[in-house]
Amino acid sequence: MKRPQIRPVVFALFLVLALRLSLLMAQDRPGLFFREDWKEIPAAKPVTQQHVNNPGLTLARYGPGEAGIKKSHHDSPPDDPWYVWSGEAEGNWAVSLRHKHAWVDLRGMSKVRWRSKQAGFRQLRILLKLDNGVWLVSDQYDDQSSDWRTKEFNLSDIHWRQLDIKKVAEGPWKQNADLSRIDEIGWTDLMPGGGSGACSRLDWIEVYGTAVPRKN
Repeated sequence: MKRPQIRPVVFALFLVLALRLSLLMAQDRPGLFFREDWKEIPAAKPVTQQHVNNPGLTLARYGPGEAGIKKSHHDSPPDDPWYVWSGEAEGNWAVSLRHKHAWVDLRGMSKVRWRSKQAGFRQLRILLKLDNGVWLVSDQYDDQSSDWRTKEFNLSDIHWRQLDIKKVAEGPWKQNADLSRIDEIGWTDLMPGGGSGACSRLDWIEVYGTAVPRKN
């Protein structure tokens, strides 16, 4: 018995549909928008623009404890990274990065990845500033770890609360948050520092999203 033959036209149509599907999937999985991993220069408090390695980014600190946020590093162990540390923050704090030339669209399959290490009850969360000035903080977090680890957040899985950026304190839930134009991206644990035993550390951060040129 002969096997049925696939007609060339049908086969060609199948290939076109498969190609379109793969392109749509690629569009839904955006590429790297920015990465920041800090300059390898001496530790200092507070962390400033001088420590930002990516020339396209601007750093900002917020909250009553912002002056205590340190760019830290230790000669021992030899693989100790250059990182942002909250242990000496005397109040709630936040750090953010702003791309100089673009907002970022964080809808769809956008992601945030970072390498961090928290101690005590600290839970490091994502901050977003929308283009209308509203601040959000994530319900998902990265908590205590005995060693550095990399964590990836799927932003479509996150629920958001509004954030009082002056106090760095969470507010009500924000339903249907519009993530199409994000102005700043950052992190906080919503707590003061408590030394090495009660702090947050961030080695590097990557944001995967679609660039949206800023209006002049």
